[in-house]
Amino acid sequence: MSGKRTFTMIKPDAVEKGYIGEILAKITEAGFRISAMKMTQMTKRDAEKFYEIHKERPFFGELVEYMTRGPIVAAVLEKENAVEDFRTLIGATNPEEAAEGTIRKLYATSIGENAIHGSDSDENAEKEIAFHFSGREIF
Repeated sequence: MSGKRTFTMIKPDAVEKGYIGEILAKITEAGFRISAMKMTQMTKRDAEKFYEIHKERPFFGELVEYMTRGPIVAAVLEKENAVEDFRTLIGATNPEEAAEGTIRKLYATSIGENAIHGSDSDENAEKEIAFHFSGREIF
């Protein structure tokens, strides 16, 4: 059974370009409830830990640098079938391959600067939520 929560981050490129409001509007229009949200900046250590699964990949250093160059907006989203529905809403990692109307098609510029993160499984959603939020911050 699919979970009711997922995690998202509006990434530094989208924050820099002023897309926070537009992206949040897309999220809420798609029926997601935001139960926690904060603007923060990841430290190098935070980014390395969050993306640890990619540490052996050639792009790891660039990913850490990108994710620490400016603020992000982290959020916990709620909806039935949250992970799968959110992955559909954000679109393919490569904005050129993303479906029309998806967040990445509208706001991302490249695979590397793809505007938004969405958890890829219920298990990872819970880990990512716990990484960014304490239980007291979620309503």
